[in-house]
Amino acid sequence: MSKATITKHLKLPFQFDESRLLADLAILEDSQWALHFNTYGYEGDWKVIALYAIGGQSSNIFADPNIQGALEETEAIKACSYFKEVIRHFQCPLLSVRLLRLNKGAVIKPHTDNNLGYEDDCFRLHIPITTNPDVEFMLDGEMLRMLPGECWYTNVNYMHSVANRGESDRIHLVLDGQRNAWSDQLFFSLAPQESFFPQVEISYSAETIQQMIQHLQLSDTPAAAELIASLEDQLKDIKVKEQ
Repeated sequence: MSKATITKHLKLPFQFDESRLLADLAILEDSQWALHFNTYGYEGDWKVIALYAIGGQSSNIFADPNIQGALEETEAIKACSYFKEVIRHFQCPLLSVRLLRLNKGAVIKPHTDNNLGYEDDCFRLHIPITTNPDVEFMLDGEMLRMLPGECWYTNVNYMHSVANRGESDRIHLVLDGQRNAWSDQLFFSLAPQESFFPQVEISYSAETIQQMIQHLQLSDTPAAAELIASLEDQLKDIKVKEQ
């Protein structure tokens, strides 16, 4: 099956109430936001609050589908009735529930996550709460526009990056779920079942790699330069094979 038939993202048929999401967010404005643990992978401020976590610790911000244990409410969500209502909407086991805040001017560098496509029996969902027109969410070379209250599945096994070039913070409610009969019925009503399948190795076109390089060139840092050099090597390999 060709790469073009793979479902890499879906806009799910849910629309949550933006004003109620904002009201619950306001309850947490003074909460302790932890810096995202992958400090190598971003520039600026990228912060997290765990709403459900193993042991109920809001500081437990890791999202690893292989970690065993039941999720419990953290202190952060106890007064947030609408967040709880939204989360109950998903009738599948949850592996992680967090708020992720990408401050204005911050950039999440191109990267992949392991085993977080639907075909891996777990999946990541984004529900935007605040955003702006200058947020760039790139998934495998494609720009996704996610609006407040919408719900999106993204296959983050593929290369993705986010840049907040606007004047306001971008805050998403992000859930990792475990595939079950409920989620199968939902996903396969939106895309063919055969369009979800694992990739042994994901390769990128020259055009996609060039887009990644252009994205990284906006960040004048040693880490970005290192990634650009690696991508340029891949680009050279592709051109050699095409000769």
